[in-house]
Amino acid sequence: MKKIRDMTIGELAAFVSTQLSMNGIDCTLTGGACISIYTNNKYESFDLDFIESGQFPQKKTEDILNGIGFYKENRYFKNKQTKYFIEFPSGPLSIGSEPVERYKEMEFETGKLKLLTPTDSVKDRLAAYYHWDDKQSLEQAILVCLDQKINMKEIEKFSADEGMIEKFNVIKRRLLNRK
Repeated sequence: MKKIRDMTIGELAAFVSTQLSMNGIDCTLTGGACISIYTNNKYESFDLDFIESGQFPQKKTEDILNGIGFYKENRYFKNKQTKYFIEFPSGPLSIGSEPVERYKEMEFETGKLKLLTPTDSVKDRLAAYYHWDDKQSLEQAILVCLDQKINMKEIEKFSADEGMIEKFNVIKRRLLNRK
């Protein structure tokens, strides 16, 4: 087994997810870490945002993470062997007003990882762009669209539901020009 200091973001996420799962805690990786994984670090995130499904005592999660070398500092879990840190935003897992119903599972040498699908990762980034004008999130969404198979009809429907079809059409044209 690799040492934590030698793990990629995907390997570390899978390792943490597997440790939690072995102890009855089901969680899904979201946010920038998914973008890092889907773009092979063309965008690099340092935080692993896991959303737990169900209610688990915070102490149980903390004990499991302590057992694999992480310590709690404010709302983050850190480990001196890695630049990556872990956070548990509150759930339930949703993108905009839409609950997440499908996940992707990936296997790494370090374990199994449940994460947002590439399409949901794009929607997650677009929500930040649509509602907070976060241009970095837009660029991350475009990177995933260029590197992964994405369901554009689903993203178009999401954009319409969010009242952002005009912004979506601009993005769609940008993507067509980059491919």
